[in-house]
Amino acid sequence: MAEVLKYLRTLADPTRLRILCLLEKEVLSVRELQAITRMGQSRISTHLGVLQESELVYSHRKGRSIFYRLSPLEELSHSALIRSALEGARQLPDYSSDQANLKRVLALRKERSRLFFNQVAGRFDLKYGPGRSWQAFGQLLLKMLPPLVIADLGSGEGLMSELFAQSAKQVIAVDSSPEIIRFGENQAKKARIKNIEFRLGNIKEPPIDPASVDVAILSQVLHHLEQPELAISAAIRILVPGGKIFILDLLKHHFSEAHEVYGDTRLGFSEGEIHLLLEQAGFENIDISIASREENPPYFQTLLATAVKKRDS
Repeated sequence: MAEVLKYLRTLADPTRLRILCLLEKEVLSVRELQAITRMGQSRISTHLGVLQESELVYSHRKGRSIFYRLSPLEELSHSALIRSALEGARQLPDYSSDQANLKRVLALRKERSRLFFNQVAGRFDLKYGPGRSWQAFGQLLLKMLPPLVIADLGSGEGLMSELFAQSAKQVIAVDSSPEIIRFGENQAKKARIKNIEFRLGNIKEPPIDPASVDVAILSQVLHHLEQPELAISAAIRILVPGGKIFILDLLKHHFSEAHEVYGDTRLGFSEGEIHLLLEQAGFENIDISIASREENPPYFQTLLATAVKKRDS
């Protein structure tokens, strides 16, 4: 009975319910909770202390910040009571605005991470050091990848496929040009790379078994297609449930000469267009960012989009 009363006292406060609803969705710091709820630090810290004392939340330190998360309800006694309180908290006047502010804060967190990466990347070429190169850095990152089965769709001569092969279990490179396929095979043979298989075919109907690859890559391919949605639909068919698609393509631009100079069908894509194509194909957890910006005219920018095939597909 004493434990039930402890939970009831803790859950009776609307502010603590607001915090619990947010921590149910995401791990957050005090500063992020401030930005979402518009409450002062001392007030939030006081309520977090009560929630920790009741073992409803726990914390961990990351750098200079302390992050809080909701305890797994299945591990708590009287979990049905807590679930009922969380359900009721959705009727609080501040619930909708809290959820909207949560999305804004998470987007800001992601943007800060990207900014940090760009700052680090931008410093790479500022100071010379023996052996300090993007090539070496890229090799290191590739070695960290798990042994996956990767489909490089529209592989061209297979440059990316050769890089992925260093850590992949298998790379399947698909291209529609017999000459390119022969060239790629010869290059792989010269480099003694045995885990690349070049296959002649159309990426809208790639010669790959359904649900057989972990990762599908479409690098600078979609803007050459009349119907890019067919290539994305093909990619989700060959992915295992939980598999990921990676798309590198041009951000929408106005360099119309690209039609003639590069044989482009489209002048790139907006973030919204790529998002919609992935969503319509059935992907989830879609993330799109600007991966690079060229410093010289026509200042092309490259989009990086990632998404996941649903595990119940």
